[in-house]
Amino acid sequence: MKPKIKISESDPVYAIGIVSQLLQMPEWTLRALEKEGLVAPKRKFKKIRFYSMKDIKRLEYIHYLMDEKGVNISGVKVILEMEE
Repeated sequence: MKPKIKISESDPVYAIGIVSQLLQMPEWTLRALEKEGLVAPKRKFKKIRFYSMKDIKRLEYIHYLMDEKGVNISGVKVILEMEE
């Protein structure tokens, strides 16, 4: 019998390099977004950032706003605050 693996949307399982590849965003951009408080990946082993699927969906939206709509980080912060 195969084990059933269940991963919650909020489980931090994706390392920054994987997220960078999935979203086609440089790691430095992901770090900058974290520094600005737009995303908060969990830290494991003291340094390594791990993102959840929830984080990735938020980053997809941020990426859309920045790349497709030309919104800067300050504008993204305002938009996200208004939506929450």
